[in-house]
Amino acid sequence: MTSTISQDAAPGAIPAGSYYERHIFFCLNQRSNGENCCADHGAQEGFDRCKSQVKAAGLSGPGKVRVNKAGCLDRCAAGPVAVVYPEAVWYTYVDASDIDEIVESHLKNGQIVERLLIPAHMGR
Repeated sequence: MTSTISQDAAPGAIPAGSYYERHIFFCLNQRSNGENCCADHGAQEGFDRCKSQVKAAGLSGPGKVRVNKAGCLDRCAAGPVAVVYPEAVWYTYVDASDIDEIVESHLKNGQIVERLLIPAHMGR
């Protein structure tokens, strides 16, 4: 199930003051003390998949989408995690098809992938 992101600007419009329409950050944090972390749950593979899918779809570059690595985003209990701005939508994912759905639905078409949303109460 997906829902549309409501914005005052027209679809595809770059938010005021922004270089990109959307920015997705993937937590790639690795903990050496044995605590739960995104790196132990396929975060690098998710990042790599997203980056290649965004590029293949022609969504990368100024005014479009940027895919970035991040350190700990402090939502470890839901890991692996990614967050899309400017909407501040937090996702978890399991495999390549989840990443493909985020790219196609949210990054390309502005539709939130509700089944992959992280509940607001889930933190570290």
